[in-house]
Amino acid sequence: MVPVAGPRQTDGVRLPSLWVTWRAAAVVAVTLAALGVVARRRGGEGRVATFVAAFASEAAVVFALFAMWQLAATLSITRVTGAIAHARTVWHIERWLHLPSEVTVQSWFLPHPTLVRLANLYYASLHFPVTIAFLVWVFVRRRDRYPRVRNALAVATGACLLVQMIPVAPPRMLDGLGFVDTALRYGQSVYGSTGRGIADQLSAMPSVHVAWAVLVAVGVCALTRSRWRWLAVVHAALTVLVVVVTANHFWLDGIVAVALLGLGWLVATAIDRVPARRPSLALAVQSGPEPGTNSLTPVSVGGRAVGEQPERTDVPA
Repeated sequence: MVPVAGPRQTDGVRLPSLWVTWRAAAVVAVTLAALGVVARRRGGEGRVATFVAAFASEAAVVFALFAMWQLAATLSITRVTGAIAHARTVWHIERWLHLPSEVTVQSWFLPHPTLVRLANLYYASLHFPVTIAFLVWVFVRRRDRYPRVRNALAVATGACLLVQMIPVAPPRMLDGLGFVDTALRYGQSVYGSTGRGIADQLSAMPSVHVAWAVLVAVGVCALTRSRWRWLAVVHAALTVLVVVVTANHFWLDGIVAVALLGLGWLVATAIDRVPARRPSLALAVQSGPEPGTNSLTPVSVGGRAVGEQPERTDVPA
């Protein structure tokens, strides 16, 4: 069993979690992909069928990414001692960079159980639904921008998965530094008391929570001028705070995640700027003349097009 700092309490009410296992996410992804294929084949070129097919296909990609993220967490397990050693390295790098102490920030909230419980719920429940809601909004309202957002999400998540192949324990697993596993203390842990659960705990670096929340904030602010756009910024800020208060991530986990998100956005922008292929000549010929135009090109003979009436030169008396 992995040692966890802090006493465990179960006096609080266990709040519901909206986490999805990688197996469930994979099943949903396959189902949505199949739905997209069926809608495309049976619906033909109908507007509703086209929308359903496109929406199902894009949703399948998102659920597949989520399943890959969850699965990568389980594949990153080598040795708990190695993961903890890597986490201590992250801690020492932060001290060298003079970043604020996560232990200090967490200590500000520990005397307030209600705030801690809300932080646990926020961490466990809003990460995936908020991202899905954002993608649906972009797909429905700003379809022309959706490919860039989707590509940025895919590239950033893929880069995070590669880094997560190196196991790094979360701060709450480190003994002797003062971290408290707040979710385990109040019976709200999605991981369980044995150190294993819905998502593995040894993939703390980088924080996909932070990467996705910042993407939502950047995307909303870039795509709308509504005064409500600042709620997305608040969500990103709260996510950064919550992952620290619950001792699930270091500051550096979020910093690396944002850097990878920037890389994903650059790649997505480059892809978006690739010019679309021009229609081929054969396609243009097959399409025929435009409605209302003559299908034959006039041939000039003697300076006058065939079929064209000569100009009258006689002048009436």
